[in-house]
Amino acid sequence: MGGSIPVLSDRKGALKYVWELPAYFLLRIVVTSPRWKETVAMRMSRVKGVPGPSKFGASKKTDKTQKTPQLQEYIENRDYTGAIALMEFQRASAAGGEVDVLPWLGYAAFHLGDYRKALEAYEAWESTGQAPEDVHLYIACCLFYLQQYPEAQKAAEKGPANSLQNRVLFHIAHRTNDENKLMVFHQKLSDTKEDQLSLAAIHYLRSHFQEATDIYKRLLLENREDLALNVYVAMCYYKLDYYDVSLEILAVYLQSHPDSAIAINLKACNHFRLYNGKAAEAELKSLTDQGHNISDNDLIRHNKVVFRNGENALKVLPPLVDFVPEARLNLVIYYLRNDEIQEAFDLVKDVEPTTPQEYILKGVVNASVGQSSGSREHLKMAQQFFQLVGASASECDTIPGRQCMASCFFLLKQFEDVNIYLNSIKAYLYNDDDFNWNYGISLASTGNFKEAEETLLLVQSDKYRSEYCYLSWLSRCYIMNKKSRLAWELYLKMDNTNESFNLLQLIANDSYKMGAFFYAAKAFDVLERLDPDPEYWEGKRGACVGVFQQVVAGVEPKENLREVLAMLRNTSNPQVEYFIRIIKKWCKENGLKF
Repeated sequence: MGGSIPVLSDRKGALKYVWELPAYFLLRIVVTSPRWKETVAMRMSRVKGVPGPSKFGASKKTDKTQKTPQLQEYIENRDYTGAIALMEFQRASAAGGEVDVLPWLGYAAFHLGDYRKALEAYEAWESTGQAPEDVHLYIACCLFYLQQYPEAQKAAEKGPANSLQNRVLFHIAHRTNDENKLMVFHQKLSDTKEDQLSLAAIHYLRSHFQEATDIYKRLLLENREDLALNVYVAMCYYKLDYYDVSLEILAVYLQSHPDSAIAINLKACNHFRLYNGKAAEAELKSLTDQGHNISDNDLIRHNKVVFRNGENALKVLPPLVDFVPEARLNLVIYYLRNDEIQEAFDLVKDVEPTTPQEYILKGVVNASVGQSSGSREHLKMAQQFFQLVGASASECDTIPGRQCMASCFFLLKQFEDVNIYLNSIKAYLYNDDDFNWNYGISLASTGNFKEAEETLLLVQSDKYRSEYCYLSWLSRCYIMNKKSRLAWELYLKMDNTNESFNLLQLIANDSYKMGAFFYAAKAFDVLERLDPDPEYWEGKRGACVGVFQQVVAGVEPKENLREVLAMLRNTSNPQVEYFIRIIKKWCKENGLKF
């Protein structure tokens, strides 16, 4: 995250990270909607997991179920908790046969997100020997959501060879990174709505948001009554950074379903990007007003951590790491923000990146480890991750993409190229401390000290402003801009540490080089008292003579000679008396009394 620059003359610097995640945290938006009877994350028909009248219409047992309007009411109102309670009551009281109750119990539990309960119901249904072959596909869907992909594949292969089976296997191939199988199942997709939804989902999950948007918009034109498609289009526009457009499209859905937790969460995420965390939380408040218990919603609990800038991160995020992909990334960011670099590395080291955010975060963590430990291997890996994102066709013209290329060149010490990339996006990140840190150091490294000073002074974080890396670069900018007094004042505010000693060396040498001999003399004087190295006396001697020459030439005020004489008297070198005698003689001749 930060670091020091022990030899500033070598133009080394610590690169600040985590700015490539624009709002400090990523947002988790579940790609499903409670208002639609297709699974959008997988785009597999959940309704087919339930025996409906069209399939079991001739059955007396189906008629018996149909005489229970209460169940239909629960399902139509998407009150799956009520439906589960009813089915469990009927199952316990033997009011309904197992074959009637189990499929509906599995259906309701699946829609509620309780995939374990749904799996148990479908397996129990299968064990009765009266379930259709499709039950294997329903079991596969449950196993898929439980992330048991090998088991899901085996279950799906037991089912009938139909479009649902192809969609299940299509998504399993994506999750297991089997590109060959993915292409095989891709070619079997038809133009049906379910298959196209499945294809759009894969595009979305692979960060091909424009391709996903095109499919959703075409389906929306063909199926105006499917309002949930507006949510999916809005999600794509959110991912494409068109937050205003996303809100406009989302409003169509919210007019009909103002109590949708998924839609309101997406609206909150858009407000977070456009405004801030408080505005986002205000949107979530409407869910509480409508009676939703948001404390039990993992998605919203996760995003509240985001909206509150990491508050309760260690309490909320760890249990979600294996279920909410963004939780792992956000926990890594939290560790980085708190300088817990090893914890961040341990959490992300085994992640195989598939999205730009994951590549970026892997780069950030490796660069942080490399900077803190001096590991060239980690720095090289970071440079490669940054280059992969920055040079990709989809990211090269985005703000994170250009930041990645800047980071890549920063690690390669090609600061002219860093400046080109950062200059192209500075209008969007004017108040971003990480950006101003990086850009300021890069400008200073190429000798543009005036703009570097202005940029470094934009950094507001007290933590950043107290780091030696920042203080040393700002001091160099001050000195090169002929403001050595300000650099000296930075030193006076520091505690007596090795870092303050290093800053003294920088002020002494840079001030001497720039002809600011008075502050060079003051710095060399302190250095000599701390460490009686003959080189510090030689530096102080030259600086004192330089001050005297500047006073004689009328460049420096005569009063500075008083301090020069005091500094000379701090040294026991025999040359001191000679210098003091010369200076006093000139002062006497010019009417000065010290």
